[in-house]
Amino acid sequence: MPTIQPRRAGILIPVFALRTPEDLGIGDIGGVRQLIDWSADAGIGFVQFLPINATGSDSSPYNAISSVALDYLTLDLSPAVVPELDEKFYNAITGILRADMLRHGSVNYPKVRRLKNTLLRRAFSQIEGQPERMALFEVFCEKEAAWLDDFCLFKVLMEEHGHEDWANWREDLNTAAKARAWRDAQADEIDDRILFHAYVQWLCFSQWGELRAYANGKGVKLMGDIPFGISWCSADVFFKPEQFDLSWCGGAPPETYFKDDYFVQRWGQNWGIPHYRWDVMEQGGFQWWRQRTQKLTEVFDIFRIDHVLGFYRIYSFPWRPTRNAEFCYLSDEEAKALTGGRLPHFIENDDDTPEHKAANLANGDKYLRMILDAAAGKAEVVAEDLGTVPDYVRPHLLSLDIPGFKVSQWEHNEQGRVVMGSTYDNCAFTTYATHDHEPMRTHWEHRRRDASSSDEAERALGDKELGDLTEFAGLRFSSEGWPEYDAHIRHALLEALLTSNARYAAFMLTDLYGLEDRFNVPGIAADSNWSARLPMTVAELRNASPWKEEGEWLKKAIKSTGR
Repeated sequence: MPTIQPRRAGILIPVFALRTPEDLGIGDIGGVRQLIDWSADAGIGFVQFLPINATGSDSSPYNAISSVALDYLTLDLSPAVVPELDEKFYNAITGILRADMLRHGSVNYPKVRRLKNTLLRRAFSQIEGQPERMALFEVFCEKEAAWLDDFCLFKVLMEEHGHEDWANWREDLNTAAKARAWRDAQADEIDDRILFHAYVQWLCFSQWGELRAYANGKGVKLMGDIPFGISWCSADVFFKPEQFDLSWCGGAPPETYFKDDYFVQRWGQNWGIPHYRWDVMEQGGFQWWRQRTQKLTEVFDIFRIDHVLGFYRIYSFPWRPTRNAEFCYLSDEEAKALTGGRLPHFIENDDDTPEHKAANLANGDKYLRMILDAAAGKAEVVAEDLGTVPDYVRPHLLSLDIPGFKVSQWEHNEQGRVVMGSTYDNCAFTTYATHDHEPMRTHWEHRRRDASSSDEAERALGDKELGDLTEFAGLRFSSEGWPEYDAHIRHALLEALLTSNARYAAFMLTDLYGLEDRFNVPGIAADSNWSARLPMTVAELRNASPWKEEGEWLKKAIKSTGR
């Protein structure tokens, strides 16, 4: 059952968005360390990140190619941190970076990958000259072999083919058995290639482990993210196909909110994540999930389960996303003709009968208790429960003492009034926006535009949402019409969030400064997604106007609200 725990304030920022004078075109652990210092000074209790697992050609952190391996793009590769990387070589290579102006604007992933790969391969070539570090690396390889060996081989296979879509790899390498036989037949030729990727993972886990210890020493917790799904094109699916049902892809049901995306309105969001064979996983003691959870707790003090609803039931498609366009405008009968009679629906069950609801609830209870057991004593668990939420989910999460999400402007009582933060249960995580949503300034201005629209429905929506926000924040406006978003409104909204009774209250770092940078627009594939960076360096948050003054205001607000 829920217990009353201290209320903490947090900020959400993707690692890639941080900026320092020393970075290599993308935020890194060095920038996070500086952010921890700033957070500790401001009284922030936790810093929340997006998933940091390894990705392939897709830069989305929610499309990981491993349930365990970490993303090397987060590494701080300065010679002071990686002593086997000689300073002369580092300066020569990063001098090219400065000429390319990679430190300005958004993340240029191809250039950043090339640069960091060049530095990592140079460092790896020198590791034998560091006997103490070499000994630690060897211990890591032996300890982590259960997942590390397969992942490193998968990375070599990606190099062979130029991509991670193993379904389209050449025939002699498109199964785990063939790949392992290929490796064994030419071990002398590829051992170093495999070992390089192990070295990269050793750096990742070492740096993140040291960062966690540093943050904890400052009184700051690190919060991570564990997506419900794993990429179809992952080392996990390739080497452990028996754990997955590849005849279905997980996603979300139809949603009219996506006005410009007919497919999502018609069919839903097809994320392409493969289904789990829960019966097979259970026979093995859920070892895959336990390993995934336990490795995450080595890095994070708190972790969010993204789309926790999937543990109860998952909306499912009988085709992969590459075929979405083929089905977009088909009728149900036309679609059935192409799928053997199958249509998208919830699996295991729709919530259409009491029996089906009970079965879904029982599944969620079994799987979440397993996650809690794997994380026991090592990390706190939070559940992202947004979307089409069955009526049994939130009471169940509360019974397990797993805080669910309260996006404050969306929380309404039976009379349709916004729920005030003072009435929230302590077992809750409250925010105004996640990485998938509009920043608060943008949201306010869009609703203000709607409120003045000639369309009656848009006008009603704008007035309702702005009315809810102003009521939640205790704002009062003397003149008619909705005012432009300003510092007074921004501070009132943030203070109301901090005042709430929720155990966790967090907001995007960009919302502290009234910025409009957006990290992801769901449902579209665009270079702008997952690439926006802060306009200021982390050091400037503390030392330069107007950022410094906002940090000082936040420190006072956190103290005055008892967080």
